[in-house]
Order: sequence, then C-alpha cells, then structure tokens
Amino acid sequence: MTDGAIDLILLGKPRDIGGFDVRRLLPQAKRRAVGPFVFLDHMGPTVIPAGSGMDVKPHPHIGLATVTYLYEGAILHRDSVGSVQEISPGDVNLMTAGCGITHSERSSDAARATDQAVNGLQMWVALPAEDEEMAPAFSHTPKALLPLVSGAGWRGRVVVGELFGETSPVVTRNRLFFGDLQLQAGAELAFTPAYDEAAVYVVSGSVKIDGERVEEGSLAILKDREGGLITASGNTVIAVLGGDSLPEPRHMYWNFVSTRKQRLEQAKDDWQQQAFDKVPGDSEFTLLPEHP
Repeated sequence: MTDGAIDLILLGKPRDIGGFDVRRLLPQAKRRAVGPFVFLDHMGPTVIPAGSGMDVKPHPHIGLATVTYLYEGAILHRDSVGSVQEISPGDVNLMTAGCGITHSERSSDAARATDQAVNGLQMWVALPAEDEEMAPAFSHTPKALLPLVSGAGWRGRVVVGELFGETSPVVTRNRLFFGDLQLQAGAELAFTPAYDEAAVYVVSGSVKIDGERVEEGSLAILKDREGGLITASGNTVIAVLGGDSLPEPRHMYWNFVSTRKQRLEQAKDDWQQQAFDKVPGDSEFTLLPEHP
C-alpha cells in the first residue's frame, strides 16, 4: 500500500505460449483481477526470425471474452465459429467464448518469410454470470473505426469501452475500458476513470503517478476511481484498463473461467474427450495441462 494514487504495483512473470515468452501481469497471488479483467499478458516485444513463427495451437475457452491488441507484428486468428482474421497493429479482436470456443493464434505464411516483430497485449474479461453460457462469437474492429483522443503532449485510441468522453464501437457484455495512450516526455495526464477499478500498464518507457515511479513492464493498480496524475518521464506508451468489479468470485483453471467450480470440471472433461468444436483448417490439439 502506498500513500498516493497507487494501491499495488505488479511485475510480469515470464511464460512460454508457443515459441516465445510473454510477460504475465494477471492473475497473480496479490491481485486476481482489475474490474472484469482476470488475465493480462504482454506478448514481446521480441523478433521471431524468418522461417519461424508464433504457433499457439488450437485450445479452448469458456466463460470469458478475449481482447487482443497489437503494437507491432501480425497474428492470424482462427476459431471454431469459422473466423479467419489477421490482426494488425491498432486493430482489436474480441472473441467471446461463452459456452465454449476453440481457437488458434499463429503467424501467417507471409509473416514467416521475414523476421517478425511481435509486441501486443492479450486480455481476458470474465463474462457476467448471466452471459457465461451464451453462444460463442467473434468480432474484429479495424483501428480506423476506433475513436482518437488527445491532449497537451499525449494522444491515443479508445480501444474498448468509454474513456475521455469517447466510446469505442466494440460491443462488450461488461462495463469496462481499455485505451492505448502515447505520452511525450514531460506530458501530464489527469486520469480519472469513472469505474470501480482501474490500472495503468507501462508498455514502454516510464511514468510517475502522483509522483510514484512506475517502470516499463509494470502494472500499477489504482486505489479508487479518483485516479491520479500521470507524468511521462520520457516518451512512453501506456495501456489503461479496468471497469466495474465483478459481483461474484470467479474460478479459473487453464483457459476456463466460471462462477461455478463444477463447470470447470465439465470443461476439462469435454476438452479431453475432444467434445469442443474444432477449428476448421487447424487440426492440431493442445493437451490439457496437469498443472496450468
């Protein structure tokens, strides 16, 4: 606990997701969620050499929506509802798992022909209890449709939700927000999110929040909706995210999220029995881990 606007600062823990490491910020023992966001990975920044690529094989999800946003590179998404979509920097992919979906994330053949920079975020949003078993769905929104915001020495994009008086066209089931902001050295931004919970992730560079330094790769979770003053120590990229807190606790196992523990057991059995729908054109299978 600190005296300023920051409640807690979390550092990412490295994980391998299919050929390269990610920095995992959520969940951690000290903090399981920020608003409805129950998972946050920073992919890269890294360069995958020509001839190789990202290969996250088909795997399942239930009870959540994934938000994928890139700063560099490209990822080819395929899923069991028939979506085939390459995401580019500034676009956003929203995949709603609901009662169950299978998807893969790979580098395209064209991307494998050259060195590939990869830098981006993937987040999971726990669906409201009444939507946990909804039909799965997928939507892609190009960056040209996302509203731009700016101020003295800073600019950015409202990727999901409402922020700085602008609203993203991306339709979600939760009241939440996620914004991509770039700050010039010395820029100041009064960040006052009108949501239950909020956090600032420093993608590159560093900032001070009410005078407390937050380094690159750190997630600063704010105390309350009053927010704080963000000051860029140099040219900096930050992600701001959060939303209204979940009224019920969530249970997680591997890629499954639910309000009910028994639903996780059912999902585990369904995946082992290969009862989930398949991804057209991607026949590989990811084994259920014993200790996810």
